[in-house]
Amino acid sequence: MNITQVQTLRNLPEWISIDQITTFLHTHLKPYEDTPQDIRKGLDYAFSEEPGKGGFVLIAHENSNLNGALVMLNTGMEGFVPGSLLLFIAVHQDLRGKGIGGRLIEEAKTLTNGDICLHVEYDNPAKRLYERSGFSTKYAEMRFRR
Repeated sequence: MNITQVQTLRNLPEWISIDQITTFLHTHLKPYEDTPQDIRKGLDYAFSEEPGKGGFVLIAHENSNLNGALVMLNTGMEGFVPGSLLLFIAVHQDLRGKGIGGRLIEEAKTLTNGDICLHVEYDNPAKRLYERSGFSTKYAEMRFRR
């Protein structure tokens, strides 16, 4: 299995599109998935070349088969909050438990400077993967929604 880093749409391998990554994430994040529109916004932010935005996407693949994906965003706020946000990580539902998620996280850690934060629901089984990868709970996130 290969892991490929993609920083802009120009770097996207010819065998995959941003729409395919969006669909993959929406399908394989279940039951914790976001809407395809919100996933696409996150991908657009990661691929942005605008100052203050950007990040990267890691795709785990064998040949042209997408096995996993990770989306990392630059927050631009290192010190105030972590400089990177692990926005999405998903492994194909038929391939879970084979170390793909761990490999994606370890690769992302080597490519990222500074601290990384992520959001995970308390009952999400992936929480154990994050803890094994060195993430710890510092704060409870609270939101006011309109």
